[in-house]
Parts: sequence; structure tokens; C-alpha cells
Amino acid sequence: MQDEKSQLQNREKALRVLRARLYERALAEQRAALAADRRSQVGSGDRAEKIRTYNYAERRVTDQRVKLTLYNLDAVLAGELDEFTAALQADEKRRLLAAQTGE
Repeated sequence: MQDEKSQLQNREKALRVLRARLYERALAEQRAALAADRRSQVGSGDRAEKIRTYNYAERRVTDQRVKLTLYNLDAVLAGELDEFTAALQADEKRRLLAAQTGE
């Protein structure tokens, strides 16, 4: 940068511009990672992309994401989702560890 007559002022201005550019790049990378994470959680929304299957005749509930099947439909419909949330949290931890180790 050579906007000013003083080399010191030019250096300070160049460092300010560089810091601003690096900050913007880091912010853009953080936003991109957050957007990718959101897209992976939401999915495509297609009809074939099932989350849970409810079978009233057999009193069965299956969570397709973690392949967990429970035979307590009444409890699930009453809001008792602890087993499903625990399985989903364990699956999320497993995927994060796999991503960190590079598998």
C-alpha cells in the first residue's frame, strides 16, 4: 500500500486492510460451515426421506435415521421420546467422532 507519504502509515493501513480481509474470510467460512450443518440436519424434505414410521396395528414406532424400533406407540404418542433422543444423540456423537478422526 502506498496511499500515504509515510512508510509507517502505509504499513498500518495495509495491516488494517489485511486484518479486515482475514476477518471477513473467517466469517464467511464459519457461515458456510453453519449452513452446511443446517442443510445436513434438515435434509431434502422429499416424501421418501422418512424420519419415523408409526404402525398402529403392531403398536410399533421406528426411527429411520437411527434404525431404532420400539413397541410402545402409546407412550411415544404421549410424548415419551427419551429413548429416541438418546439414540439420536449417540448417533450424532458417533458421527462427530468419525469426522474428527477422518474416517
